[in-house]
Amino acid sequence: MLTKIFYKIDNFCKHFQKEFEKHLLQDGSKILKSRMAMSEIMTIVIYFHHSGYRNFKKYYLEHICQYKTKAFPNRLSYNRFVELMQSVLIPMIIYFQQCAKGKVTGISFVDSTSLKVCDNRRINQHKVFCGLARRGKTSMGWFYGFKLHLVVNDQGQIINFKLTEGNTDDRNSNVFSELKKGLFGKLFADRGYISKKLTNSLIKDNIELITKLKKNMKPRVIPAFDKVLLRKRAVIETINDELKNIMQIEHSRHRSPHNFLVNLVSGIIAYQFKTKKPSIRMTKKDIEKLSNLPMVI
Repeated sequence: MLTKIFYKIDNFCKHFQKEFEKHLLQDGSKILKSRMAMSEIMTIVIYFHHSGYRNFKKYYLEHICQYKTKAFPNRLSYNRFVELMQSVLIPMIIYFQQCAKGKVTGISFVDSTSLKVCDNRRINQHKVFCGLARRGKTSMGWFYGFKLHLVVNDQGQIINFKLTEGNTDDRNSNVFSELKKGLFGKLFADRGYISKKLTNSLIKDNIELITKLKKNMKPRVIPAFDKVLLRKRAVIETINDELKNIMQIEHSRHRSPHNFLVNLVSGIIAYQFKTKKPSIRMTKKDIEKLSNLPMVI
């Protein structure tokens, strides 16, 4: 996995750095450079989410500095490496957009998940994200932090994502203006996305929003194909769970907003490198059978 990550990241960085230097406001030779390459820093940050370590400092000092000395001969001190982590945030975002995004298949799922930055009892004492994080509420209760909005395909690949404040509505037009880029076909969501305004705006972009009904709503007739896929919407909830508990994009040990963003983006990219992702296994014959079934209520 380490070799695979480095190979793809290094190929990206070779092209990225050439274009990056063209847009510098000053001569690139005057910028203080590190003995570690950008691709090495990005690889270490991304590989952390596959290492099984729960603490980045322990991972860097014990795993990288002791067992990966041949892979990274130009290692830096831990403090210096943490300083340089912030410099790879923009390259990682561009890498995701250009190289790591999932394919749009016409069957997509959208959902949001909370990213807590501290326990609710410590909100008044919390200072790292003061002025950035907000109190929000999900089906699991109140939290203090941010919301991660995701769109995934039926193969479990992340197509788009957006980070917002914790009190942002899932149906916010600014959120969907980013999430819907490149989408087409059917978009499945939970009851929290029910909105005539949102449905009509997505139809203009050839996107059909399909949700479950609330208890006080009249029943409607939908194709059997849509009914089955609506039941499979739990795939995106599984992805959210893996991102938070396996890729560790949520924890309360952050000491700066920049490192929080680096951890978030690197965790999402690390998930894209997984060979086995939560997905919906449907053959062409299954799709044909479901398409030929009559409408259901």
